[in-house]
Amino acid sequence: MLEIIICGIFAYLIGSIPTAVWVGKGFYEVDIRDYGSGNAGATNTFRVLGTWPGIAVLLIDMLKGLLAASLVYLQHEYTWVDQFHWVNLKLIYGGLAVLGHLYPVFADFRGGKGIATLFGVMVAIHYLPALACAAVFLTILLATRYVSLSSITAAISFPILTVVVFQKDNPYFIAFGICAAVLVLFTHQKNIKRLLLGSESKANIYRKKKSHGIR
Repeated sequence: MLEIIICGIFAYLIGSIPTAVWVGKGFYEVDIRDYGSGNAGATNTFRVLGTWPGIAVLLIDMLKGLLAASLVYLQHEYTWVDQFHWVNLKLIYGGLAVLGHLYPVFADFRGGKGIATLFGVMVAIHYLPALACAAVFLTILLATRYVSLSSITAAISFPILTVVVFQKDNPYFIAFGICAAVLVLFTHQKNIKRLLLGSESKANIYRKKKSHGIR
C-alpha cells in the first residue's frame, strides 16, 4: 500500500509539470496563460508561440501521462498479480497525472485541459484504442479545423471503441473511458458554447506566431 501511495504522489507530480508555462517563460519570457485562450496546453502554445514549441509541449505532455501510468512497473510487490490489477493501477496513476496537469502544484494550480496527457495514459493502458482515437481526432480536425471539437469527439469515441470494437470487458477500464469523456466535456464547456455560437477559433498551426510582445 505504501508503494501505491508513493507512486500516486509521483504520478501527480509528473502530471503537474507545466510544460507550456515553462517553455513560454524559459524561451520566450512570457506566461502562455496571459495570451491566446489563456490555457496552459499544447493548442494554445501552437497558437501563441508557433509550431515547434507547440510540438514540444504536445509530446512532453503526452509523455507525462505515459510515464505516470508506467510507474506500475516499479512496484515489485505487484509483479505477481494478473493483468487486471496492473491495468487498474495504471488507471489510478494515469488519472492522477491528468489531475496534476489540470491543477499543477508547480504553476499555481492553473493548468491545461489534459487532452495530451490523457492520450499518453490511453497509450500506456491500451495503445490500439488510443491510436483509433487519434485517427478520429485527426479526421475531425482535417474536416473542421476545430481542435476542441476534435478532442471532444475523440474522447467520446474512446469508451465506445473500447467496448464495441476492441471488446474490452474490464469494468474499471470502461469506467475510466466514460470518466475521461465526461472530463473532456467539462473542461471544454466554453469551447462547446463557442462552437454552438459559431465563434470558436479554427486551428492554423502552420502560421507564424503572433507577436503579442513576444521576443
